[in-house]
Amino acid sequence: MENIARQKVGDIVASNFRTSKVLTAHNIDFCCGGGISLQDACLKKNQNLDTVIAELEEILQSGEDQNWQELDPDKLIDRIVQKHHSYILGTIPALRIYLDKLCNVHGERHNELYEIRSLFEEGSIALLQHMEKEEKILFPYIKAMVSAERDGFPLSKPHFEHIENPIQIMEAEHATEGVRFMRIAQLTNNYTCPPDGCQTFKVTYALLQEFEEDLHTHIHLENNVLFPASRRMFSKQMVGN
Repeated sequence: MENIARQKVGDIVASNFRTSKVLTAHNIDFCCGGGISLQDACLKKNQNLDTVIAELEEILQSGEDQNWQELDPDKLIDRIVQKHHSYILGTIPALRIYLDKLCNVHGERHNELYEIRSLFEEGSIALLQHMEKEEKILFPYIKAMVSAERDGFPLSKPHFEHIENPIQIMEAEHATEGVRFMRIAQLTNNYTCPPDGCQTFKVTYALLQEFEEDLHTHIHLENNVLFPASRRMFSKQMVGN
C-alpha cells in the first residue's frame, strides 16, 4: 500500500476491520485515537513503521475484505445495537459480581482491585446511559435520514438543531471511556493475573480484556464509520432548510 503510512489509523480499520488485530498487537489505538496517520501513531507508540505496514499489507492483500463503510448507516446501527450494545448489557452484571468477589477475597493483598472495581462501575453506569441516549435520540434520527434519502422525501430539522451536537457528545463520552479503560489495563498489568490469583481472578481479567476489546471495536464503528456517514447525509439533506 503506497500511501498507507499517511492514512489515518481509523480509516485503515474502517476499510478492513481485520487490520485491527495488527494495530492492537502494536498497541496502536484505532478508535478514540484513530484520527492520526499510521506514521504518527507508530512514532507515538515507538513502533517500527515498516514492520506494521508489512503486517497490514499481508491482510489487505489477502482479498478477505470486511468493509464496514459499504454498509448503509441503518444496517450498521443494527449491528452496533445487536452485537455491541447487547454485549455490554450482558457482560456488566457478571463482571460486577466477579469484581465484588475479588475485592472481598483478595482486596487486602491487591489494593488495586478496589480502584479497578470503582472504575468499572463508573464506566458501566456511563455506558448504560450513553447507549440509551444513542438508541432513543441519535440512532432513530440517523435511520430517519436513511429512509428520507431512499424514499426521496424532505426531512425536518431535529430538535437538537444539528447532528453535530449529539455526535460531539457521543464522541466525548467515547474518549472518556477510552481513558478509563486504559487505566484499568494499567492497573491489571494488561490483564495479567498475579501469581497468587485464583481461577476467578483469571476469568475476571480475561473478561475485562474482552470487554475493552469489544468496546474499542464498538467505538471505532461509531467514530470512524457511522458518524462521518451521518454527517454527510445531514449536510446533504439540510441544504436549503
